[in-house]
Amino acid sequence: MSEMRVVGVRVELPANQPILLLRETEGERYLPIWIGSVEATAIALEQQGVRPARPLTHDLLKEVIGALGRELEQVVITDLREGTFFAELVFDGNVRVSARPSDSVALALRVGVPIHAVDAVLEEAGLIIPDEQEDEVEKFREFLESVSPEDFRGADT
Repeated sequence: MSEMRVVGVRVELPANQPILLLRETEGERYLPIWIGSVEATAIALEQQGVRPARPLTHDLLKEVIGALGRELEQVVITDLREGTFFAELVFDGNVRVSARPSDSVALALRVGVPIHAVDAVLEEAGLIIPDEQEDEVEKFREFLESVSPEDFRGADT
C-alpha cells in the first residue's frame, strides 16, 4: 500500500469531466480518478483554503464524526472494478466504511488524515508521467497562476 497526495483536480476536455489526480508520496506513479463536479469543487475549495458561507456535505460529515466521538484515521483506495474505483474510510478501532474515492479524499483533506492506495490498484491504473511532461505541466500551472484576464486584452481596448 502506498501513501498518496492530492495533486489537484483537473477538467478533461472536451467532455468537461473532472479528474482527481493523486501521486505517490514515495514513488513516481500518478492515479487519475474521474469524479463528479460537486466532489471536484469540494476538493478544490479545501485545497485552496476557501471556506464557503455554509458548510458543504463533507464539512458536515467531519463534524458528525467528531460529535459521535470517532476518529477517521485514514482513507484507502481499495479496488478498481469495471472502471469504477472503490475506497474505505478507516476509523479508530479498525471500523471500515465503504465510500467513493472522491468523497473519501474530500473528507481526508478536511480531517488531515493520510490517503493510501493498495498496490493492486496502482499496478492496474497508476501512470508514470515522463519528467519532461511533468516539467511542462508545472510550468503551465505556474503561468496560469501568474496571469490575469487583463493580460489577454488587446492594445486596442
